[in-house]
Amino acid sequence: MRSVSTRVKPWLVVGVALLGVGAAGAWMLLPPGALSFAGGPTVSITAYRDPSPAGVPAELRAADLITRGKYLTEAADCEVCHTIEGGRRFAGGRAFATPFGVLYSPNITADRETGIGAWSDADFVTAVHKGIGRSGQRLYPAFPYESYTLLDDEDVRAIKAYLFSLPVARATAPPNSLKFPFDQRWLMGFWSAFYNPDHRFRPLERRSPEWNRGAYLAEALGHCGDCHTPRNLAQALDNRRKFAGTFIDGWRAYNITSDRRSGVGAFSDADLSAYLSLGHADGRGTASGPMGEVVHQSLSHLVPSDISALVSYLRSIPAMSSSNLPLPKLTPASALARQGPVAAADRPGKAVFEQACASCHSWSGIGLLTPFATLTGSRAVNDPTATNVAQIILSGTQRQTTAGNVFMPAFGEAYSDVEIADVANYVTGRFGTAPSAITAKTVAKLRGL
Repeated sequence: MRSVSTRVKPWLVVGVALLGVGAAGAWMLLPPGALSFAGGPTVSITAYRDPSPAGVPAELRAADLITRGKYLTEAADCEVCHTIEGGRRFAGGRAFATPFGVLYSPNITADRETGIGAWSDADFVTAVHKGIGRSGQRLYPAFPYESYTLLDDEDVRAIKAYLFSLPVARATAPPNSLKFPFDQRWLMGFWSAFYNPDHRFRPLERRSPEWNRGAYLAEALGHCGDCHTPRNLAQALDNRRKFAGTFIDGWRAYNITSDRRSGVGAFSDADLSAYLSLGHADGRGTASGPMGEVVHQSLSHLVPSDISALVSYLRSIPAMSSSNLPLPKLTPASALARQGPVAAADRPGKAVFEQACASCHSWSGIGLLTPFATLTGSRAVNDPTATNVAQIILSGTQRQTTAGNVFMPAFGEAYSDVEIADVANYVTGRFGTAPSAITAKTVAKLRGL
C-alpha cells in the first residue's frame, strides 16, 4: 500500500499544480466584463421601461438622421483617431505606437476606393460590432470594437450616415509596421473570441436612467477604459483594475475611479462636470495631450444632461488606489521666486522656468493670464513620474473652449532633453507634493514617440 501511495502522490501534485497554473492563467487572461462591477439583473433595451439609454439625448430625439449621427460620432470620438494634424477630417493616417509595432488609422470617409464608400450599412455594423472589415479581414483592437460592440444598431447606422454626408477624401494610410506574428490579422479572430463580447448594451434594472445613460456614454460610445484601464498580457482591458489608470502613447492616463487620494473621489460634481466639458476645473488641473483632444473633439460637444450622466456613472466606479500617486497639493507656492526649492540640483530647472514659464504660470502656480494655466492642484504636477509635465513642455497645446482659448507653445525645439527634465523636476518640486526625478533619457524617449 505504501509503494502505491508513493507512486500516486507525484502525479497528484503535478495535476494540482497544473490546475493551479491553469486557473491562475485564466484569471489573468479572462477578466470580467466592463459592467460586471455593477451587478444586478439586466434587460434588453427594448424591454427597458425607462427612456432608452442609447441614441441621442432628449433634446435631439426629433432631429434628422445626419444631426443625430453627428452627435453620436462626436460622442464616440472618431475624429481624433481618424484625422492627422492638418489633414482632411476622417481621412485616416494617424500613427499609433503599440508594443508590437505601429498601426495607422484608415480612411473612413465615403471615398469608394480608399475609404468606406462602397460599404453597406451591414458592412459597417459588422466592422463596428465584430471587428471584421468588408472583405472579411480582421481589424486590430486599436479600433475599440470590444467597446463599440455595445452600441445600438440604429446608432451605428446613424454614425455611418453622418460620415457619408461629409466631403470625400481620397487618401490611403501608410502600411502598418507590426512584428511577426502580430502582422497576421487572422490571429485577431482568437483575440476577439476571448475579449469581444459581441452583444449590445443591456441596461441594469436597479440603476437609474441617468446611470444607465452614463454607462452607455462611457462604455459604448466614449470607450473610456481603452485609455484609463490597465491591460493584461493579451492587451485586453483588465477590468479588475477598471479605470485605475495606465500609460498610453507616451502619456499617463490617470486614475478616474472614486478613490479620493489618487482618483477623482475628492472632486465635486461641479469639478467633474467642468473637467469633462471644458477640460479644466479650478484647483484640479487642465486636460492636455490625448485627454485634451478628447475634451475638444468629443466631450465638449455633449449636452449638460449627458455630462451629468457621465458624472453619475463615474461616481459608481469602485475605488482603486494608485500607490505612486499622492494626494495633490492644493495650496499655491510662494509668489516670490527666491522662496521654494533652492538646492543646487534645482537651479538649472528654475532658470528654465524663469525664462519660459513664470510669465504665464507665475511663481505661485496660479495662472496669470487664464485659469487654464494654473498648476496648483494639477494631477500631472503631483505625479512623481512627471511624464505628462514633460510631454506638455515638449508638445504644447492649443484648442478653443467655450471658456476661452487654451494655448501653450511647444518648447521641444527650444530646449534640450536635459533642460526639459530639469524644469519638469523643478515644477513638480515647487508646485506638487514632492519633486520628480525624470531623466534626460526618459525625455528623449518621449520626444521620439
